[in-house]
Amino acid sequence: MKEHQVYLQHIIDAIQKIESYVSVGKDVFLSTSHWQDATIRQLEIIGEATKQLPEDFRSKYPNIPWKRIAGLRDVLIHNYLGTDITTVWEITQKNIPELKKQIQTILHLFE
Repeated sequence: MKEHQVYLQHIIDAIQKIESYVSVGKDVFLSTSHWQDATIRQLEIIGEATKQLPEDFRSKYPNIPWKRIAGLRDVLIHNYLGTDITTVWEITQKNIPELKKQIQTILHLFE
């Protein structure tokens, strides 16, 4: 289980970085490429960490959209020229806070 905790902690670390990047506000975020690039990189890390979690582990937490998270990583990496920054912003505002709660809940089970 220790390995699972490492990947879950990577997700939390990436989320915390995203939170700091988007704290500049929507207008600054949407007009500043380094905040966008940094955020996209952290979303990629979240997706990659998700892919490293074994299927039997992920199946214990079906309320987390693991496949969508991993799929987002694939889209960001393979379709980088077509990334919609407004969609990235929306993900940081709508999906990331909930994911953070869910992952923190799982991590508390390991304590």
